[in-house]
Amino acid sequence: MQSFHGSTAPPQGKADFGTLKRFLPYLWPRAEPALRARVVAAMVLVIMAKSTSLVMPFAFKGAIDRMAAGVPDGIQIAVALVAAYALARFGGVLFDNLRNAIFERVGQTAARRLSQDVFAHIHRLSLRFHLERRTGSLTRVVERGTKSIDTMLYFILFNIFPTVFELTAVCVIFWIKLGPLMVAAVLVMVVAYIAYTQKVTDWRSKLRREMVDSDNKAVARAVDSLLNYETVKYFNAEAHENRNYGLAIKRYTDAATKNEVSLAWLNIGQSVITNLMMAGAMGYTVWGWHQGRFTIGDVVLVNTLLAQLFRPLDMLGMVYREIKQGLIDMEAMFGLIDTPQEIADAPGAPALVVTGGHVRFSHVEFGYDARRQILHDVSFEIPAGHKLAVVGHSGAGKSTLSRILYRFYDIQSGAVTIDGQNIAEVTQDSLRRSIGIVPQDTVLFNESIGYNIAYGRPGASQAEIEAAARGAAIHDFILSLPDGYATQVGERGLKLSGGEKQRVAIARTILKDPAILILDEATSALDSATEADIQSALGMVSQSRTTLVIAHRLSTITDAEEILVMSAGRIVERGRHEALLQAGGAYAEMWTLQQAEAAEEQALAAE
Repeated sequence: MQSFHGSTAPPQGKADFGTLKRFLPYLWPRAEPALRARVVAAMVLVIMAKSTSLVMPFAFKGAIDRMAAGVPDGIQIAVALVAAYALARFGGVLFDNLRNAIFERVGQTAARRLSQDVFAHIHRLSLRFHLERRTGSLTRVVERGTKSIDTMLYFILFNIFPTVFELTAVCVIFWIKLGPLMVAAVLVMVVAYIAYTQKVTDWRSKLRREMVDSDNKAVARAVDSLLNYETVKYFNAEAHENRNYGLAIKRYTDAATKNEVSLAWLNIGQSVITNLMMAGAMGYTVWGWHQGRFTIGDVVLVNTLLAQLFRPLDMLGMVYREIKQGLIDMEAMFGLIDTPQEIADAPGAPALVVTGGHVRFSHVEFGYDARRQILHDVSFEIPAGHKLAVVGHSGAGKSTLSRILYRFYDIQSGAVTIDGQNIAEVTQDSLRRSIGIVPQDTVLFNESIGYNIAYGRPGASQAEIEAAARGAAIHDFILSLPDGYATQVGERGLKLSGGEKQRVAIARTILKDPAILILDEATSALDSATEADIQSALGMVSQSRTTLVIAHRLSTITDAEEILVMSAGRIVERGRHEALLQAGGAYAEMWTLQQAEAAEEQALAAE
């Protein structure tokens, strides 16, 4: 399994162009001519804005020359030129803001589509990937990558392109007005500026990577600690968590400090280059004015043109830095998109067609890791509408069966079929639509009770939601709450008790109405009284459905048509409850032990 920091990411040094090239389709969508028209319109406005800014120095020069000449009737022309100068400045601002207004939808649409693509791909990745990733770090990668989109769009289209256009125009003007020597000086300055900026920014990019990595780890540490808030409290580990978070934050602040110091050196070097050019150009034009080659207006013209060129050049340094940093962030996000799906539908896979729900495991061999096998030659079947229970000590491989049936993992050999169709050859969506599960640990969304029940079948009516709640014997409890079905359950459903959460999970499964039902130790964490109530609800849900029960308490599965006893990934016994007790094997031993524990609990309760 390759992580998104693995070999699927673009090689360093080649990632910049490749990452940018992958991003361009979001900027120029083939199926959206309206958006492409907005891009074209925005670029036309960019050219118009730059053109008006290039007119301003000439208007300023003309006004200065008229004033310097001292011609009596020249005042009207000088005033007109000043007015033209002001109008050109306003035109530049107008065109820039119109450009932003027209282009905004393009940028937002590109960001939305890319973030949706990433989000959808994350959900397509396997359970193994999500178990190995830290949620905080993963969300940080997506957040940074998405935020960098808008920045990169504006910098590339509205800073780099206009700067190149303006530089070309300034060189043409200088060639005509000042000669090739000044053009050569400007080009040398620009090349030196870009070379220095690139070299220092590449150095800063390494520091940026260190800072980003430290930030990811610090956020992941904080999120992991807060998600396990109860565990921290149980073990009085606040000081330990604070110490670990402090170390993570210190690594980040050290990296951030180095990053800011490097920024100071970059700005100093850029200022040296641009001010040397300004001093040389102004000295040359003043000397030319003294020689009678240039007018005072030419001095102003050169000063204004260079000042205007330096502004985007100063921005260019920041733009290059931001693009490099954005590419780092987007590289990580595209690397996430490139993470291969461990579990993927076969090309042209058909949908599963459930006619009865007959489940069959045939000689299944499976291991989460190639070095450690979990299931050994497991074979059993559950006829349509029947109930099969699986029991065994922890680590026997019971819950692995449900994960395989859901196809969270692919088996190494053997086959799993539903109504004769191999689950590896049908679409995952159709497979999972046909299966419902009530897990041991029900995790709810931080939403209302009604939302969590409706998650079983999005789009269900309120009447259907309430009918499902009645089936799970939780409707009356919900109505007794001040906000009824709008009651918020809190993060992971922590505002509800274990039994209440289980009933919500049952109601959600009833609403889904699956042909195949999995009860994965659904009552093992509950007290005896609550378990009896939940068991009654589960019994009603499992009627007429093919049911796989993974049980801890044997008293809950005595009515199963067949019981499998697993040990170390193998089926060691199978049969009905009475037959297994008479056999006097592992099941009978487990039964005797649990009955003794139950009797002891009753005796203690009676005292």
